[in-house]
Amino acid sequence: MATTKWSIDPTHSEIGFKVKHMMFTNVSGKFGTYDATITTDGDNFENATIEFSADIASVDTANADRDGHLRSGDFFDAENHPKLTFKASSFKKINEGSYEITGDLNIKGVSKSVTFPVEYSGILTDPWGNTKVGLSIEGKINRKDWGLNWNSALETGGVLVGEEVKLNIELQFVKQA
Repeated sequence: MATTKWSIDPTHSEIGFKVKHMMFTNVSGKFGTYDATITTDGDNFENATIEFSADIASVDTANADRDGHLRSGDFFDAENHPKLTFKASSFKKINEGSYEITGDLNIKGVSKSVTFPVEYSGILTDPWGNTKVGLSIEGKINRKDWGLNWNSALETGGVLVGEEVKLNIELQFVKQA
């Protein structure tokens, strides 16, 4: 079967995350500049090849000071590590509409294998004749596994920034001719 290439539609995708602040509220953020491609056997997504990258400089939490701190050496070190990347090693179908993706997530020069559930929304044709597919990924990582260790102790106990990062990723891809 012929391979099919899919490119991300950035106007209909979002790479979001949440982290606990002061141990009781979540701060949300996203990456504004990213790229992803999928290669499939025809329209069959099982065993697809998936690659993703995000520009660290595009991190946005709606607070310029916090965004600057996230880009600094305390966190992502954007000057020395301008991108985070993900390359899938497995994309397997669990049942209709559900997949599991496993691959290497590289942040700040550290690569770790991660596995996340994926909701597959199916394939459709938009009003302009483009064939699209939708994927939703939710998962959790521990930021310290990638060397994002900065924190500050609170007078009342606990820490300023939680270790667990919740991922909320909505992706729309367009089939390439």
